[in-house]
Order: sequence, then structure tokens, then C-alpha cells
Amino acid sequence: MPTKPATVEDYLASLPEDRREALQAVRKVILKNLPKGYEEGIQYNMIGYYVPHSLYPNGYHCDPKQPLPFASIASQKNHMGLYLFCVYCDPEGKQRFVKEWKATGKKLDMGASCVRFKKLDDVPLDVLGAAIKRVPVKDFIAVYESMIPASKRKPAGKKTTKKKTAKKPVSRKTSTKKSTKKKTSKKKVTKKTTKKR
Repeated sequence: MPTKPATVEDYLASLPEDRREALQAVRKVILKNLPKGYEEGIQYNMIGYYVPHSLYPNGYHCDPKQPLPFASIASQKNHMGLYLFCVYCDPEGKQRFVKEWKATGKKLDMGASCVRFKKLDDVPLDVLGAAIKRVPVKDFIAVYESMIPASKRKPAGKKTTKKKTAKKPVSRKTSTKKSTKKKTSKKKVTKKTTKKR
């Protein structure tokens, strides 16, 4: 099994030539249009673009150790993929993206956020660039936060849990002492009865 790439360069170097060329072209368009504040790196074993913890300390709610994902590109077994979390988070933005892509006459093979393609000619690069360019970091964070449940954004739930666990041991100790006293008194009675017989 191949080792996990540590850098974007390692990732690209590990690909067959045709896929490397296609993903390099897609990467070039993303970098050219990427608004200020996003960073590029390896995330989830793909070439990722994300909001760094320095700008959004909460990170990704599914895994706060990960920076907030914005977009990714990857070479998969049967296709190459564009993972556009920025489009997934914004229903209006997604409709616009789909409309613009289809207007080019190119086939769109898209799931919730993943656009699958076999070759570079399948991707209207100008449409991709426009979709990336129109989402500044602040706007993306606002859309993302409006999408996720409030309970996942606020760590307030932890305080409630601590209070509940603090009360339970106190009541347990009290009930344990009472039951221990009863047991010992029963044992004494049993011993006395045995001696008399």
C-alpha cells in the first residue's frame, strides 16, 4: 500500500502522468482564484484548501483538530474528484454552480459535494474558478455556521454534564454508607444467635 503523502508535491508526484497533469491544471485554477486567508495542504489524504485554525480556531465540527475544509482535489480509483464543500454548504451557490456548469455543455457528474471527472476536458475551468473566487473566508464561515446545528457549535453542553456527574457520586456515597451499616448490624445479630445455640 502506498505511503500517505506529506506534501502537495508528494501527492502529485505519486500520480500517473495524465492524472498529475489534470490535477495540476485544476490546482492552478484554484490557487489563482482562491480568496485571501485559505491555505493549501494535505487534508484527508487529498490536496485540500481550508480555513486555518489561526482564522477559525473551532475547526471542522466533525473533527475539530482538522481545519475547516473549503475544497479538495483528489485522484480516486475510477475518477478524479473535486470536493467542493464551499458549494455544498450554500444551496443557492450550488444551484448557480450547477447552472453555470451545464451552460457550458459539459456533462456534470456530481454528488452532494463531489464532482467526478475522467479527464481535464470534462471540467469547465472558468466555472470552477468563479465558484472558488466568490466565497471569501468570512462569508464561508458564516454560511458554514448557519448550516451546522447550534449544539455542535457551542461547547455549553459540557457544563451541564459536569454538574450532573458531580451530584451523582454524592448520592451514591450516602446510599452506600446506609447499606453498609445495615449489613454489619445483621452480621452481629447472626453471630450472637449462633453463640447461644
